[in-house]
Amino acid sequence: MTFKVVIPARYASARLPAKPLLDIGGRPMIQWVISAAAQSGADEVLVATDDERIAAAAIDPGTQKSIAVMTRADHLSGTDRIAEVASQRGWDKRTIVVNVQGDEPLLPPALVGQVAGLLERHADAHIATLSTPINSLHEFLDPNVVKVVTDQDGAALYFSRAPIPWNRDGALQGLTSQVSFAGAQRHLGIYAYRVEALQRVTALSPAELELTEKLEQLRALQAGMKLVVAVAAVPPPTGVDTESDLIRVRAVLGAS
Repeated sequence: MTFKVVIPARYASARLPAKPLLDIGGRPMIQWVISAAAQSGADEVLVATDDERIAAAAIDPGTQKSIAVMTRADHLSGTDRIAEVASQRGWDKRTIVVNVQGDEPLLPPALVGQVAGLLERHADAHIATLSTPINSLHEFLDPNVVKVVTDQDGAALYFSRAPIPWNRDGALQGLTSQVSFAGAQRHLGIYAYRVEALQRVTALSPAELELTEKLEQLRALQAGMKLVVAVAAVPPPTGVDTESDLIRVRAVLGAS
């Protein structure tokens, strides 16, 4: 199996400005993400950015050469940025590309290879992604935790910020009385695309469900594209969205 990894990275962030360049153990965050992706078995790892400062930090840990690809500044999402990279590089429509988020310095490399392999095994799927079991009622009810439900073969039926599947008998007094979250799955923001599907989904206009839930993957789902989902092979850590996340990651990686 061969596949590419593209890490979209932008400088602006509402909660953590310059997030890809934040120091973790003497290295910018983006370099930790690159190192994880490089251990996944990918035949190529690239960083897609419109910022020269991020591009300067996007160095291959083995060759010490730049792996940055400069993209347009007007992209609305990382997926759009990755689609531009695929076009720039002239990748074949069957090429598998994994979208790795630039704020995941603790990402297990095994998950990158897993999602690429999942797509390769499902020739009829357009996109592959991963999930992990929800372990608490608090997590289940949290709108910042995206939930996914699938059919018996692992194809996504729906993604939502709402608590799904909803156990009606477990919440006889309404939302706050819910006591059950059995079978609920948290969606992980890692995707594998074939280039053909990547170009198709980025050519679509934002869909009604996407705009309602603020979940980009619903654009593909509402357009009739097949998203296949598997449970992550290893427990995934959370990414860096807040200052407290950054402190936690620095502690894990042995930084002061």
